[in-house]
Amino acid sequence: MRPEKEALAREYFERLNASPFLIAINYEGLSVAEFTDLRRRLAESGGEVHVVKNSLFRVAAREAGLPDFGDALRGQVAVTTGEQDISAAAKAIKEFGKEAKKSKFLFGCLGRDLLDEATLNQLADLPPMDTLRGMLLGTLMAPASQLARLLNEPAARLARVLQAKADQAEAA
Repeated sequence: MRPEKEALAREYFERLNASPFLIAINYEGLSVAEFTDLRRRLAESGGEVHVVKNSLFRVAAREAGLPDFGDALRGQVAVTTGEQDISAAAKAIKEFGKEAKKSKFLFGCLGRDLLDEATLNQLADLPPMDTLRGMLLGTLMAPASQLARLLNEPAARLARVLQAKADQAEAA
């Protein structure tokens, strides 16, 4: 392999190792302005997108220990990586795809697991990570809150009965 190609494959390999996920999209038909808009949206969500040379990307993915992408890695492919959560990047790509009506998910990887287009669409529909954490915390806190209300109820009833007796005595 020529030195330029080796350097490019090494760059792909380093990006794959630095990111917990990757999302491959078909960027066919996108103008430079549209691709720049996609890059801006992904940067806001903590991701970055790069056009890749398929044969070199396949070599880098194999070296990184990722599964074989098979026939999914063909055509004009751009790969999104990032250091934050995959859901935000998938959401940015999906929203862009709806507006541009040109790009679409090809496949993705989360850790070492291969993700198909349907799974990526489901990830894109998830709420942001902070919202998910809040929902989880609410779910975990619900039994404790119910237990606290249950334990406080007899004392609260006694206080209401005593208050009612005091009000009766005052009225008499």
